[in-house]
Amino acid sequence: MEKRLLLISNSTNYGEEYLAYTKPYIKNFLGEKPVEVLFIPYAGVAMSYLEYANKVNEVFTEMGYSFKSIHEADNPAKAVKDADCIVVGGGNTFHLVHELHKNELLEPIREKTEAGTPFIGWSAGSNVACPSLKTTNDMPIIQPESFETLSVIPFQINPHYTETILPNHAGETREQRIREFLEINPDIVVVGLKEGSMLHIQNNSVKLLGNKTVKVFRKDEPALEFDANSNLDFLLK
Repeated sequence: MEKRLLLISNSTNYGEEYLAYTKPYIKNFLGEKPVEVLFIPYAGVAMSYLEYANKVNEVFTEMGYSFKSIHEADNPAKAVKDADCIVVGGGNTFHLVHELHKNELLEPIREKTEAGTPFIGWSAGSNVACPSLKTTNDMPIIQPESFETLSVIPFQINPHYTETILPNHAGETREQRIREFLEINPDIVVVGLKEGSMLHIQNNSVKLLGNKTVKVFRKDEPALEFDANSNLDFLLK
């Protein structure tokens, strides 16, 4: 089976409804056949899992897909095993990874994704597809068992990537923080995924979707910029 992932930078563009810009891409990714989505709301902190699930449920049912949330499952690992599609929402990546470890779900999700079950994630949900959570932008509000994540792709994503510098702000830029990561993790490639964009991964192919460019960082090399017409398959090698 081909591995299939849709890794989205952010859920909502400024001035739009929740997940609005993602709907055509999700619909194209999942197709017209009946699909039951299994949602993982563990990145949610400021709202309850039920509130988060209801919010996402509205979007997926509107697109014609059935929906369940893993927080309501008696056996979360079995829910993963039975899932037609796994969807991981954004929020706080540390909390998400903490809950995935606590519920022993990393390996079941990894196995399902590697076997071809479609995986959709945005923000923190994209982070967990990587080898670790180390390129998240989130505050470490809770300590996971480890920083290990799903490792269903061999590179790191920095979602919400921006080159904006606030006036009179002397803190590090996003690129400087990524460069710090590369000093300690020199063999890992980091993808700066701008808001409004996503990566579609199918087997050995990587395509950038949306109207933004993407930045690719390697240690001791200039950052490279690619658009939607570029071949990004090298990210999987």
